[in-house]
Amino acid sequence: MKSLRLLTITASLILVSIIGSEQAIAVSNVLVIVNKNSLTSVKIGEYYAKKREIPSNLICRIDCTNSEDFPIEDYNKMRDAIKSYIKRSGLKDKIDYIVLTKDIPLRIRDGNRRFSVDSCLVALWFDEMTNKSPNPYYESKEHFSSKTFGIYLVTRLDGYTGEDAIKLVDRSLAAKPQKGLFLFETPSSWDNKPLYRDANKSQREAAKLLKQKGFQCKIVSDGFAGGEKGLMGYYTWGSNNSKFDAEKYKGNTFLPGAIAETVVSTSARTMKPQKEGQSMIADLIKSGVTGVKGYCTEPYITAVARADILFDRYTSGFNLAESFYAASPYIHWMDIIVGDPLCKPYPAK
Repeated sequence: MKSLRLLTITASLILVSIIGSEQAIAVSNVLVIVNKNSLTSVKIGEYYAKKREIPSNLICRIDCTNSEDFPIEDYNKMRDAIKSYIKRSGLKDKIDYIVLTKDIPLRIRDGNRRFSVDSCLVALWFDEMTNKSPNPYYESKEHFSSKTFGIYLVTRLDGYTGEDAIKLVDRSLAAKPQKGLFLFETPSSWDNKPLYRDANKSQREAAKLLKQKGFQCKIVSDGFAGGEKGLMGYYTWGSNNSKFDAEKYKGNTFLPGAIAETVVSTSARTMKPQKEGQSMIADLIKSGVTGVKGYCTEPYITAVARADILFDRYTSGFNLAESFYAASPYIHWMDIIVGDPLCKPYPAK
C-alpha cells in the first residue's frame, strides 16, 4: 500500500512538473506592441512578456496617441514604425502573432470610413489596401504559420482598466480543458432573415459538434441567453436581441480559457464605460472571459466568426488566435479580438 501511495505521489509530481514546464517554455513567435507614452500599456506588455517568457527584443515600443481612434496618416506612421522594427530585428519570418496592449488606438479614421487597427495590422506586408480583404486563414484546418499564410494573427490585451487586461493573461495561463458550459443564443425571429439565419445555423451546428465531442451545451431560442455560471463558450446577439437583458449579459461568469463572440455591430467601439449604445465586449472581459471578439464599427453580418468553426477548432487543440481567425472571413476590416493568442486549453485531436 505504501508503494502504491508513493507511486501515486511521484506520478502527480511528474505531471505537475510537465504542466509547469509547458507553461514556462519561452515564446519566440509573438511580438508585443506597447505605447511608450502610456504606463498602463507598458505595464501590460511587460507583464505578458514576463508570464510568457517572451524575450525583450520581441517587445516593440511605439510612439502613438492613447486616443481610441486616430487618422489614417497617424496609423501609417505607426504601421511603418512597426514594420521598421520587425525588419531591423530580423523578425519578419520568425513571428506569427502580434499582441497589442491597452492605450493603442482601436480605430482608424480614413475619410468617412473606419477600420480596426488590429485587423489592418494582420495585413502588415500587403500593398496599400483600401477595403476589406478575404482572410487567407479562413476555414483553415492547419495550425497557423505566417510563412504559409502571409499574415500575422493580431489580438490585444485590453478592457475597461489595465487590471482587466492583465487578468486576461492570468486566465489564459490558468485555462484547463473544461467540458463546458457552452451557451448559444438563436432568436427565432432571425431565422426568417437571410444571412442572419446563417448565424443561428452555425450556432446550432456548433452545439451539435460539441455534443458529439462530449461537451455540455445550451441553446436559448426564446429569450436572452445570459446569467449562466461557469461558461467555457458564449455566442450572443447581445443588444441586437429584442429580449436583451443587460443584467444577465453582465451576470455571466466564465471559467479560465472561456471564449465568446458577439453579433453586435459596435461591441468593441470603446473600452471605456458607457451608459448608452450597444452591448460591449468590455463587460464580458470584466465578467471573466479569456478571449472575445467584437467590432469597432459596423462590420455587417457576414463578418462575424462562424460558431461551428470557432468552437470546433478551439476544442480540437487550436489556440485562441487560430480559432477566431479560422472562423472569421475578412481582414483589414472592423474585427477586434481580445485575449492572449496562445491560450490553448484543449489537447490536439
